[in-house]
Amino acid sequence: MTLAVLADDVLKQDLLTKGVPAETDIVWADSLQSLLIIDADVYMDLLFVMDPERIGRLKRISSKPVLVNAVTFSTRAIGADLIRINAWPGMLQRPVTEIALPATMNEQVVKDIFERLQWSYQTAPDVPGMITARVLAMIINEAFYTWEAGVSSKQEIDIAMKLGTNYPLGPFEWVEVIGAQRVYELLHELSRTDVRYTPADALVKEAGMLND
Repeated sequence: MTLAVLADDVLKQDLLTKGVPAETDIVWADSLQSLLIIDADVYMDLLFVMDPERIGRLKRISSKPVLVNAVTFSTRAIGADLIRINAWPGMLQRPVTEIALPATMNEQVVKDIFERLQWSYQTAPDVPGMITARVLAMIINEAFYTWEAGVSSKQEIDIAMKLGTNYPLGPFEWVEVIGAQRVYELLHELSRTDVRYTPADALVKEAGMLND
């Protein structure tokens, strides 16, 4: 199987750390244009952004399975038969890969791909954040509310969460890995229908979105 992948250095390393079988050839693209001209069995756009032009260009290769790192937006919102994959930094290294499918797609397509990659996967609801990112973003947001209220320091909150819940990283450590802007984007989208997800002012500032 030939797998064509568009990724930055961080996500490339995540994918290499996860590993693929020797019989899988990875062809790395350095732009969307180069991704589109590769002859592959499966495509991954790990730098996906919600942009009509980009989506239109990806549709051109959608006769083959196309996996996109679209954590925030559902396939319905995207408007294309693309397979969503949770590839926030650090997420690909987990033992189980979280995905969401468009309603028109048979899961057997994904099952075949993941069997050939020798990866375990879990289908999630086709909603913003799927499961893991939604929960993690909320934990991070609450940590920012706690910190901006002066309850404790970032370091102490991280330590408390790791010791008290056995999390591998504290919420602020997760922000360093994932990126505050990604977390903000998801919370902002979720808050459109549920005010409980309203981003903390400190997180908005951290993400550099004060003028959004």
